Amino acid sequence: MIFVKQKDLKVGMRLAKPIYDKKGVLLYERNSKLTHQGIESVNNFGIIGLYILEPAEPVPPITDEDLLFEKFQMVSTFTVKDEWKSIREKGKAAAVPMLVSQVIKNYGHLDHKLNFVQSLRSQEDKYYKHALNVAILCALISHKMNITVSEQNELVTAALVHDIGKLDIPPEIQAKEEMLTDGDYDVIYKYESLGLQYLDQPFGTSSNVKKLILQAQRTMQAFRKGNADPNAKTSVGAKILMVADKFDSSTAMNEHADPTSEITAVRHLLDHPEKYDSRVTDALIESINILVPGCTVELTNGEKGLVITENLRNVLKPTVLLFSDNSIIDLGQELIFGNLDVKDVMKTMDNRVAVDRDAMEEAFGMKKEKKAEDLSEAGAIAEGILGALPES
Repeated sequence: MIFVKQKDLKVGMRLAKPIYDKKGVLLYERNSKLTHQGIESVNNFGIIGLYILEPAEPVPPITDEDLLFEKFQMVSTFTVKDEWKSIREKGKAAAVPMLVSQVIKNYGHLDHKLNFVQSLRSQEDKYYKHALNVAILCALISHKMNITVSEQNELVTAALVHDIGKLDIPPEIQAKEEMLTDGDYDVIYKYESLGLQYLDQPFGTSSNVKKLILQAQRTMQAFRKGNADPNAKTSVGAKILMVADKFDSSTAMNEHADPTSEITAVRHLLDHPEKYDSRVTDALIESINILVPGCTVELTNGEKGLVITENLRNVLKPTVLLFSDNSIIDLGQELIFGNLDVKDVMKTMDNRVAVDRDAMEEAFGMKKEKKAEDLSEAGAIAEGILGALPES
């Protein structure tokens, strides 16, 4: 799989991902060949490029849930864009309640972890995609934390509009590819704060939606300035918004830079409990797949291996099959392995976790053989004990 920019697309290239229109109608299925009309559609939609299958490459496996998630991301991004325009120009947010309802219906009640796959962002759509993803993460986390239905609704609404002021940030700062300066961050915070004025008419000047955003903005600004009050009370909703915002910003894919991996992003959250509530971070970890069995990882000692099973108590310490000697180690046994844990995870071109299914099957085969050996040895010991007992 390769990424091809819009200007380099050619007729006959095979799609690695489907293309939908803004209403969710499937235009091109995976593995279908690009036509002149398809390339024109990509240009009209403002898509910066497509993931293309190489000539002899088979279509990579993907679950129905992953396909639905990517479709929801693509279609809902158009809705967020239209609603921000309506809020800014007319003071109306007619479709926001419907989108909030869809986000909560799809992701606010899940009983399993979600593959939170990031889609590529361009300069034109990065704020809309970020707002949508933060809303989805807030729905996932709030469900795990059992907050009330009304609080979840307000939180997801706040997430969808929390960055609306960023559209007013000067273009030279928006387009910056190098590291932002403290002065740049001051400008960004200024427009984030001013953007809250857009929310007065559609949501009310004293709404909880606006309060959540304001509290999260001020708290993060205080931490950045180094003058955060350790005794300040921050609502659970604002804490969730801060964690979701940071995680999505860190792991986002864009055309200029490689994203931070989920492991690195989670490690940052865990390493700063004074800023990011550990309960919220734990709920995030419980909501999305981070280290799935079969993914390739690098450990903090430089060794590489394959995740065999997750560690529900500590995501950074799964059971791993080492490539160096085919040994299986449980990093959760801290008395043996100390501070050794996962440093990073290998990803595919489109930012999915790279899963080695053949190695996984081999690893599980090894485990089964080992278990059989252990049972056989235990049986022999038991027979010896029984044989030594006097007959009744």
